[in-house]
Order: sequence, then structure tokens, then C-alpha cells
Amino acid sequence: MPARENRHEEPVIRDKRKIDPETGQVRDTSATQQVAPAEAPPEPPDGELAAQLAERTSDLQRLQAEYTNYRRRVERDRVAVREQAVAGALAELLPVLDDIGRARDHGELTGGFAKVAESLEAAVTKLGLSSFGQKGDPFDPMVHEALMHSYSPEVTEPTAIEVLQPGYRMGDRVLRPARVAVAEPTEAVPADAAPASNDDDEN
Repeated sequence: MPARENRHEEPVIRDKRKIDPETGQVRDTSATQQVAPAEAPPEPPDGELAAQLAERTSDLQRLQAEYTNYRRRVERDRVAVREQAVAGALAELLPVLDDIGRARDHGELTGGFAKVAESLEAAVTKLGLSSFGQKGDPFDPMVHEALMHSYSPEVTEPTAIEVLQPGYRMGDRVLRPARVAVAEPTEAVPADAAPASNDDDEN
């Protein structure tokens, strides 16, 4: 009985010989050598899978939003640096433009100098520079600098009656305020306000 148990167990557990010692035949070992396939990890429940998917989607959306905001900040900073550099260069040219304006007013802007002046003015205009400040403009302390002050019955509000030096801006940025002479309306004397000394003089 023990011998029969050993014969039964040897081919299955211990005996790995390819030739059967009793029959001399080649054993069919394919069944015993088959490797069990790796078990796939258990799939998470539907609720957990949906939660994981929502979390990954949220992470991707957050990364995309952060990258978009980063690109916008970089572009905004790049534009601001460029505008600052251009504004600084234009501010240095304002005295030259003042000289050109004075020469034009005195009829001295002629010949080759006139062509150079026109080319310079065209170049700064292309960069966004524009002048402002006209006689008769309402006085605005945000864009005007009052160098002279007076009263006039011809105005109804503080008004620039003379432009002493034009102002310049680049876009919405004021590079230099317009320097003007300002007149305010003359205060009207009430018609029924008679001098207090009239009654005393009659008496």
C-alpha cells in the first residue's frame, strides 16, 4: 500500500523525469509544466472608478488652467516691458520735437531739416506717440499743467486759453502733460447787492 502511494505521488509532485522508468515511454509533461496565467488585479467598483476618473480629469483641468494663466502672465509682462522701453525712448525725444515745433512756428523748418523733422515725426507717430492740448480745451488736471492763471468773463469753466507747451501721450499713458495758461470764469456780482454806503450818503 505505501509503495502504491509513492508511485502515485512521484509523477505529480517529485518525479520530473521526462522518461517513465517503468514503461520507457516519454512522458507528456505539458500539462504539469503549464504556468498559470497571472491573475489580473481586481477591477475597482464602478463608483470608485468614476471617482478616480473625476480626480484625474480635475488634475488635468487644473494643470491646463495654470499653464494658460502662466502664458498670459508672460505675454502681459512682455508687452509691459516693451511699452516701458518705447515710452522711455519717446520721452527722451520730446525736447527734440519741441525744437521742431518752435522752428515750424517761426518758419525755419525748411530744406533738408524739414524732411528730417517729418521723418522723425512719422516714426514716433508709428510708435504710438500723439500730441494733445488745444486752446479752448477744458482744463483737466490729469492731463494739463497750469503755468499761468487768470479770470475771464469769456469762459464758463476753467479753460486752457493758451498752450505754452503741447502734451504727449502714448496710448493711454501720458508722457508729459500739456502746459497751459488757465482762465476761470469771473465771479458775477449779484444784481440786488447794492453798496451799503448809499443810504448813509443820502442822509
